Amino acid sequence: MTAGSDPVLELLPMVFAAPGEALAQARELLDAGASPPHACVAHQVIGIWQRDFGDLRLALRHLRRARALAARAGSADREADVLATLGVALVHAGRTRQGLAAFEQGVARGTGHTRARVLYRRAYVWWVLGRHREALADVRRAVAVLRQADDVIWTARALTLRATVHLALGAVERADADFAAAETLWDTTGQEHDKADAVESRGLAAFRRGDIPAALRLLDEAEERYAKLGTPTFMLNIRRCEVLMAAGLAPEALAEADAAIAELDRLGGQPTRKAELLLAAARAARLADDPHTAIARAAVAVRLFGGQRRGWWETHARLVLIEARVAAGRRSGRLVADAAAVAGRLASFGSPAALEASLLAGRTALALGWTEQAERHLAAAARGRHSGPPPARVTGWAAQALRARAAGSRRGVLEACRRGLDVLDEHRMTLGASELRARATAQGAELAALAQEAGLASGEPRRLLVWSERWRATVLSAPPARPPADPALLSALTAFREIAARAEAARRDGRPVPVLEREQRRLEREIRSRTLHLRGEAPGCGDRFAPGRLLARLGETRLAELAVLDGRVHVLLCGAGRVRRFEAGRLADAVIEAEHVQAGLRRLAHPGAAARLPVVEAAGRRLEELLLGPAARHLGSGPVVIVPPNSLHRVPWASLPSLRERVLSVSPSASSWLRARETEPPHGGRQVLVRGPGLASAGAEVPEPAGRYGAPTVLEGAGAHVSRVLRELDGAALAHIAAHGSFRADSPMFSSLRMADGPLTVHDFERLDRSPYRIILSCCDTARLASVGADELLGLVTALLPLGTAGVVACSAPVNDEAVVPLMLALHKGLGAGLCLAEALRDARAAVPGDATHRATAWAFSAFGAA
Repeated sequence: MTAGSDPVLELLPMVFAAPGEALAQARELLDAGASPPHACVAHQVIGIWQRDFGDLRLALRHLRRARALAARAGSADREADVLATLGVALVHAGRTRQGLAAFEQGVARGTGHTRARVLYRRAYVWWVLGRHREALADVRRAVAVLRQADDVIWTARALTLRATVHLALGAVERADADFAAAETLWDTTGQEHDKADAVESRGLAAFRRGDIPAALRLLDEAEERYAKLGTPTFMLNIRRCEVLMAAGLAPEALAEADAAIAELDRLGGQPTRKAELLLAAARAARLADDPHTAIARAAVAVRLFGGQRRGWWETHARLVLIEARVAAGRRSGRLVADAAAVAGRLASFGSPAALEASLLAGRTALALGWTEQAERHLAAAARGRHSGPPPARVTGWAAQALRARAAGSRRGVLEACRRGLDVLDEHRMTLGASELRARATAQGAELAALAQEAGLASGEPRRLLVWSERWRATVLSAPPARPPADPALLSALTAFREIAARAEAARRDGRPVPVLEREQRRLEREIRSRTLHLRGEAPGCGDRFAPGRLLARLGETRLAELAVLDGRVHVLLCGAGRVRRFEAGRLADAVIEAEHVQAGLRRLAHPGAAARLPVVEAAGRRLEELLLGPAARHLGSGPVVIVPPNSLHRVPWASLPSLRERVLSVSPSASSWLRARETEPPHGGRQVLVRGPGLASAGAEVPEPAGRYGAPTVLEGAGAHVSRVLRELDGAALAHIAAHGSFRADSPMFSSLRMADGPLTVHDFERLDRSPYRIILSCCDTARLASVGADELLGLVTALLPLGTAGVVACSAPVNDEAVVPLMLALHKGLGAGLCLAEALRDARAAVPGDATHRATAWAFSAFGAA
């Protein structure tokens, strides 16, 4: 039989066009007692469906029956075709030797066009096994024959496979050409599953080019196509895990991989896919700082790949296993040797991961003091610094920096760090979402730490300041890409707001909310997914930080930047034309003490806790010694700006004795303070006052300022809905929002303020053309931020600063609503007298009643920025 000679044969292409329909028709044929040739096709169709979408054991049973029927019919080509299908299933079942034997028989039995299809499927198996050169050889032979036969479907499949193999070998341009040719062919067919696979493959190509937003968008599109067909997406899960890890979203990648493994086990799916998912989970766990989970997943993956005779994959899994063991604190000559052996094998495969293995071997050898061995391995890794995708180049520059440090070349260290971070800067600015930009900085953490170490060793505080700034709060250097006027995104944001408001009302009434919470989570995923698709628009990262410019702008102000090196806090005190360095305490001790202060402030927000005040004051004194040390005695008499690392963002700085009565502001970086200082206020001086629902004080701090400012815009009650609030906030000179705040540590971009119609989130704020020049957030937890990446923060305050806001007053702890009122009234009195936010907040702290609750409330608020 040949293609087209029997309508029953049309079920074979249908299994990748309409899988469910093909399965149903095949079962109907068998139920109707089909002839042996027709039953052969039906069993093959069911076998393909079960192999790719269901239970592999059932697949093997049907495919063996199909092979027996083909042999009985005496059709060599029919038997060859079934043997190829069976060979793929056997390899996926981990029976590699049997699978390859089936292909040998299939190639021998098939002729012409049929043999080309068998070669295509054997090429696919070579790719699964990681034997890419054999895969290219077979698929090239297949493409030539399939094109000559004008077989559109199989030619498109073969081109897609060849492109995928090219990607595995790092030949991105060749892959793009094959993907484009395949896409042109797919457009002429009705092969919906194949088309979805093509979109998925284009997502992989975008990722290999370094275009993470496009990769995420295409993978999401492919998932929607698969969902319409009702087919599982295990290969897509693996690829999305890769992209998520590259985007700094390792915990999400781990969750996706584990969920896919559970689903595959439930279906009885392919062991080959399970091994690949375990490898993805191991990589994700290692990147998520969970080395013990990484070791467990990688060890199983190594065993499975070994049993499946998949050397390429097994070697990659061994690399992750060694990386995880090193991350767990193990150091030994055996690990150096293992990493070196893995690097050699990966290089023989042509895998870009060989650079990572060489870097690992060199880094481990350095830790053991084996400088000669380290130099050999690091030199191999450093060869990748001039070409390839950004992660590979960063790996190369990290290796070069370590080589220079081992050689005692401080200049070499700083040059390598500068070049590597520049590569990452270019990559970050292709990302439109601020969350992705922030998380991407984690890839430069080692380079930034090496540069700071060299800056400290130089004995020049200015140089240390430059490198402390180089990789701090970089997400604030440029605004995020504006979300397009995407109806689906706007609809999802509106639906999320409504569902969240209904869920909140149900909780207040004591009604169950599981259904609403599930829908809320679904909408959050949709919103986040669409936001992550945004591409960056900024061509660069703005001006480089210059200490001279900072010192000229400071005047009488002192700026204290806190840098952490080797676990110890170093204070870089800037002012009076110079930069001085003071050594303070250990970071770990300071973090613990800061939590004690936070706990005390939370307790003081409630009546009857006045006895806790001396405890909080004592903790504040200890915290000052740990964070400022001797620098506290050199702050002068003028204003002070504190620039903490992200690990100290929750410190209530006004609780430190030397800062309580000062004009004090906080900034994520000296660069962001400079930008805020140089930001011009908008013309017109419009004020907006917003009073949200459910406040214990009923927002009593709003009416008096409304009279003080003449004719401000006041939004309250039903008028304080999100769309109106955003419209009025855009371009305002001053905004005061009295509303309950909610911080989302699990998803900081959904941190929010409660409005009449639901939450006003960070995603909403990022839609503003220009956020208010000054904004006051007089509610709990509005200054809480999530630490991500190398030294980045995500939350309400950091969302506003790149959008035109020069100053924010916000709160880092739960506070007493009623005690907030006099503090805010005094704050507005100072602003009305022409003071900046930090000056007005200093005077407001002095003006509130002296009881414990009011003092704790005043300490919980900080001024951010420079307005």
